[in-house]
Amino acid sequence: MKHRARAFAAVAGTLAAAAAATACSSGTGDHSSAASPPASATYAPQAAADTAPATVATKSVSLGKVLVNDKGLTLYLFQADKTSTSTCDGSCAKAWPPLTVKGKPTAGGGVQSRLLSTTRRSDGSLQVTYGGHPLYRFAGDKKPGNTNGQGLDDFGAKWYVLGTDGKQNTTKPSQPPSVGGY
Repeated sequence: MKHRARAFAAVAGTLAAAAAATACSSGTGDHSSAASPPASATYAPQAAADTAPATVATKSVSLGKVLVNDKGLTLYLFQADKTSTSTCDGSCAKAWPPLTVKGKPTAGGGVQSRLLSTTRRSDGSLQVTYGGHPLYRFAGDKKPGNTNGQGLDDFGAKWYVLGTDGKQNTTKPSQPPSVGGY
């Protein structure tokens, strides 16, 4: 039994090293962040629900009232996106999955429908925008109300939650996100 455990650990270590090497060689920006998920973290592929008609709603969290998806997961903007066009692809989009839709997104309670729109991503999919900002989830947010991505400097710029006015909320989290909690 000990032999199997050692073999499993060796395979897991090799896979983690390969994933780290692949991420570092992709050339898609700065991948260093103390609070980023480790290279060995696994990310589920973009779920079918992310490409169905999306509802953007609001939720009150420790940072105030923020935008969330239909599952209550916090939505963020990426400061590197200087227009409504996303600059987060490849390994960035794995750590920060874009909120994509087929068709038109739906405004839930507290959301100003006039600020809700879409933009075409480089892969041809439609990404939801709010106030001109492409919207993303953070892979480190595992349950509704998590805001572990708030203020992270990841992939070359900062990530912030959005208020219902479409503006970034730069409030610092009450406690730093846990690095090992992914």
